[in-house]
Amino acid sequence: MTAEDKEVFFASGRQHVELVLNSLRKHVDASLSPRRILDFGCGVGRVVIPFAQIAAEVVGMDVSPSMLAEARSNCAAGGTTNVTLLRSDDTLSTLEGTFDLVHSCIVLQHIEVARGTALFAQLVRRIHPGGVGAIHVTFGWTIYAASYGQPVAPPPPPPPTQAQLLKKWIRGWLLPERDSIPPTPAPPESDPEMQMNYYNLSELMFVLQRAGVQQVHTEMTDHGGALGAFLFFRIPPELTPAGG
Repeated sequence: MTAEDKEVFFASGRQHVELVLNSLRKHVDASLSPRRILDFGCGVGRVVIPFAQIAAEVVGMDVSPSMLAEARSNCAAGGTTNVTLLRSDDTLSTLEGTFDLVHSCIVLQHIEVARGTALFAQLVRRIHPGGVGAIHVTFGWTIYAASYGQPVAPPPPPPPTQAQLLKKWIRGWLLPERDSIPPTPAPPESDPEMQMNYYNLSELMFVLQRAGVQQVHTEMTDHGGALGAFLFFRIPPELTPAGG
């Protein structure tokens, strides 16, 4: 990347943070002023750096060590000192405490759905009572418009006929199985596959409902035919006991 390309890239991060904060203040919490922010799937720091300009502490998490190394370099180059960068896993085991704002955008779609749904719940639990979330997920693809964005499962194969069963039995009787030769292992892949997954919004809404969320502001997204929903919500504050 040229210096000009890099400036455009990080300028898009500043614009994204401004849009997220505007949506949260307009639709979720007008008085929002987060002091501690989590950015899950932070990459090279495109969003954590502008978040660090409006919060006392920002934590960025990513599964890629090389991304985290580049993010550290970018933070250092800009003199950003209030960012902590951590390696992520399925249980967020390196993360401590809760946050006033938990953010994740264009990340969960690259994680297998069962794992991603569990991570969504983990992220929601990391929001401090009274805090807010801004989490993006994909839910379908435009190429499957006839089935509401989701691919139609192929029909199951027909059951074997009597003739096929008899043929299989005769082959097994005449040609008993020999000791199988272990297959040659495939060479390791240099790069993991970049998955594109879609989520069941009903499952995610159930997670939010169980967390006490009463309202969710949703903004639709379309990234090259991958349809998504940016969910903005607030965890209710803890109630102070009467006379407490």
